[in-house]
Amino acid sequence: MTESIHIGQQALQELPELLSNRAFSKVAVLVDENTLHHCYPILKPYLPEHDLIHIRSGEEHKTLQTCELIWQRMTELHLDRWSVLVNLGGGVIGDMGGFCAAVFKRGLYFVQVPTTLLAQVDASVGGKTGIDFHGLKNHIGVYQEPQAVFINPAFLQTLPQRELKSGYAEIIKHWLIADKDAFMEQRHIGLFTEDWEGLIRHSVNIKSRVVEQDPLEGGLRKILNFGHTVGHAVESYLLEQPGRALLHGEAVAVGMRCEAWISQKHELLTAEELDKIETFLVSVYEKVPLTEQDIQQIAQLALQDKKNTRSTINCTLLQGIGKAVYDQPVTVQEIVESLRYYTL
Repeated sequence: MTESIHIGQQALQELPELLSNRAFSKVAVLVDENTLHHCYPILKPYLPEHDLIHIRSGEEHKTLQTCELIWQRMTELHLDRWSVLVNLGGGVIGDMGGFCAAVFKRGLYFVQVPTTLLAQVDASVGGKTGIDFHGLKNHIGVYQEPQAVFINPAFLQTLPQRELKSGYAEIIKHWLIADKDAFMEQRHIGLFTEDWEGLIRHSVNIKSRVVEQDPLEGGLRKILNFGHTVGHAVESYLLEQPGRALLHGEAVAVGMRCEAWISQKHELLTAEELDKIETFLVSVYEKVPLTEQDIQQIAQLALQDKKNTRSTINCTLLQGIGKAVYDQPVTVQEIVESLRYYTL
């Protein structure tokens, strides 16, 4: 990856140097109502003269309609290709802000300042940008790396417990696909950890190593999608159900249980390993109630997954804890059965 990643309590101190050295023509900061109130006061002392672009928070606003508002504001501010957009927020702002910057006037610079645990360990790293489209998760997007990522664990103090748990799912995913020892150790600690900065660094290192080898997801990078084939389908479906929307990490936690079960069904994972994974996930995440009708419709949504080839659902499965294998063909019926297993 070409972006520079700064992690730690002093990370934001590196931001003024980047902004001054590159001599950007203008600086704009993308915020929602939450990051404007809780996070912008922390960031503001490190910024030169700048303008704010306000959007509404939530996955339901990660749409082309919101992009139009951002592009309109960028146009009003006379941003040009030598301007920079600072995305201050979680995965929605990082994904959508990066996408809007990447295509505005064929591309202007952007910087990620992730404020949620999920964005710090996953969404802000690797250059994926995008938005949802007609209920389908990240259906439109481009690969475009930011100029830099500034990860300050202090922002985590602004988060409710539910947001922390959502981000923690991506940390668990990184252990399951790449570090068995970390999983075996941390499953006894869970959310009671006192070393968030250490966990963030470890997750970022795992993702960075994978992305450096396969930046455009032609092969190896697909292992990062463990839990996401079923997880994205669950997330997309429940987002359209009033009052049932899940946070991204909550949906991924469902997906990891289902895809671990499919891994065991494919004889890649032992029953004992599946039990360890399930026991840990159940200790952190409450079960999401799903009806048979829900299950059938969620399974059909998996046919729209971006990793699919023609009508084949390509899934990332576990070949033991700490090792993932990608492009594993999975049927709609197997996804149905995994979701039924999840609801037991």
